[in-house]
Amino acid sequence: QVQLVESGGGLVQPGGSRRLSCAASGIIFSINTMGWYRQAPGKQRELVASIHPGGRTNYADSVNGRFTISRDNGKNTVYLQMNKLKPADTAVYYCNSFPARSTYWGQGTQVTVSS
Repeated sequence: QVQLVESGGGLVQPGGSRRLSCAASGIIFSINTMGWYRQAPGKQRELVASIHPGGRTNYADSVNGRFTISRDNGKNTVYLQMNKLKPADTAVYYCNSFPARSTYWGQGTQVTVSS
């Protein structure tokens, strides 16, 4: 059974930073492209960033240059370092494989950017 557990969310001021973690179990993590997704209130879930098993990364235009995705295959964990946060980054953040699999969604972690 696949389990993805996100952590690290919270309240942060505009311009601040936050690091999210996602621990995976039940999958051969090292061979999966992994992604971070987010869903803001009233909006569809969107892909924020992805990372290939070999380390190649891709970012949504809205976060490029501010967010960094990384992975530790030894720990079955993928990270999202978020810098220069904006109120528009407020959302529930999820990790999943890329492309996402419907049965992999976890509960996500809430990130709120507000002063």
